[in-house]
Amino acid sequence: MKVALVSPYDWHTPGGVNGHIDSLADQLETRGHRVRILAPASGPVDDRRVVTAGRPLPIPASGSMARIALNPRLGRRVKQVLADEQFDIVHVHEPLMPWLPMQVLRHSRSVHPGTVNVGTFHARKDGGNRLYSYGRPLLKRRFREIDGKIAVSEPAAQYVGRYFPGFYNLIPNGVDIDRFASLSIEPIARFDDGVINLLYVGRAEKRKGLAYLLRAFAAVHARNPDTRLLVVGPNSRARRRYRRMVEEGDQPGIVFIDDVSDEELARYYRTAQVFCSPATGNESQGYVLLEAMAASVPVVASNIDGYASVITHGVEGSLVRPKDEQQLADALTSLVRNADARAAFAAAGRRRVEDYSWPHVTQRLLSYYERLVYDRATHLRSLRPAAARD
Repeated sequence: MKVALVSPYDWHTPGGVNGHIDSLADQLETRGHRVRILAPASGPVDDRRVVTAGRPLPIPASGSMARIALNPRLGRRVKQVLADEQFDIVHVHEPLMPWLPMQVLRHSRSVHPGTVNVGTFHARKDGGNRLYSYGRPLLKRRFREIDGKIAVSEPAAQYVGRYFPGFYNLIPNGVDIDRFASLSIEPIARFDDGVINLLYVGRAEKRKGLAYLLRAFAAVHARNPDTRLLVVGPNSRARRRYRRMVEEGDQPGIVFIDDVSDEELARYYRTAQVFCSPATGNESQGYVLLEAMAASVPVVASNIDGYASVITHGVEGSLVRPKDEQQLADALTSLVRNADARAAFAAAGRRRVEDYSWPHVTQRLLSYYERLVYDRATHLRSLRPAAARD
């Protein structure tokens, strides 16, 4: 099959959707399929698979900044790419985001009637979506162009289903288990010193809950001085503000590590004894939880819908009330002091994460593609005159 994977987000900006698309492209190519990635880009892209369309602009979205292309003239570029490539599958991620995904859905069938349109919905926003609410009359036209609808989790399906009811096939984000589970991964030497390392991985956005973790760790460290908190993530103004807060408060045991490579990230998971993600909401699944579970690191996370769809409290980890730094501190302290509990959570998480391995996820997706292609071909045959069908 010839497959287009469409992202609304700047290809030069790392993120969950772009990372998912990049890994999925690798998996599909490994199985012999031809893949093109269509995305906006803020500069040249050195990847033969990527076809750029549009210049992205930063737009506030779900407590973060989304860099998307808003040029209404994208249609001409999109139509030309679709006509040149003649895709069997057009797989649009966040299909109702402006502007590129909607242009792809608008034109895919006009240039190749046999194309199957697939849409994956990744997002979850606890307070609702104004774009979906106010733009529903227009978006319904694009929504009807989607043959196969996928949500990465039940919370993501419930979220989009509030505005656009229908059947959503649940196919989660995949994780490269080997990348985090390999026994050849060495811990970071300077932190491999007998101190118990707690690890946070993520941006410093308010919704990620880092402020609650920093305050909770003060209590953990006071109870257990042989602990350290490693805060790993991209450098930003918010992150620098948190760092100054820690330094000015003379808070011990906290180390900020900026902009680590993929290889280094796996080593930080290997260095950690406990992983913590205290997000306050707007999480559809929690990719960092999967990374920690693949690395056999026990998890403490907020009890929000997206995380609870991955972690069962008391089985693969501990779930605590969001924004409750006291309960967070207590859960972390409990694991710091109990090596057997850490080992039990780690083993259960490692078993659970197999459901999210990329080979497993890709096979589920390909099976869905094949059903949709068959259904589309059957539908087109039914539209032909009887003589032509014979």
